[in-house]
Amino acid sequence: MSNAINRLAKWTAKTNPERVKSVLDELRPTMLANAQAVFPQLVDMENQTRQVLDGEGISVIQYPYYLCFARELWNLQRRGFSGDSLAREVDILIAKWTGRGLSPAVLGAIRRQVFTIAPVGP
Repeated sequence: MSNAINRLAKWTAKTNPERVKSVLDELRPTMLANAQAVFPQLVDMENQTRQVLDGEGISVIQYPYYLCFARELWNLQRRGFSGDSLAREVDILIAKWTGRGLSPAVLGAIRRQVFTIAPVGP
């Protein structure tokens, strides 16, 4: 029973509003600088993706799903994936989103035109 009491005490201390505020106040400048550096890149990538979707004749109602796919690719690149490992991860994402009903041809177009990621060779 003391384990449950200890956990509750730790949780209470961790979620204390004053403590949370002080942690966020300390992190905010770094978080703001990161957002200011990253958001323009993200917006540019999303605009390029929308151009591909427009060119492919995709209905606007489906844009959010294709944008989610593009954000996942963008995240892989930001995390340092490259070469064959990146291409293999992208193949996995294409299979995932194809399974959810998106067009593999359009996903491939986003892969090539927005991210210039070549498919894995045979």
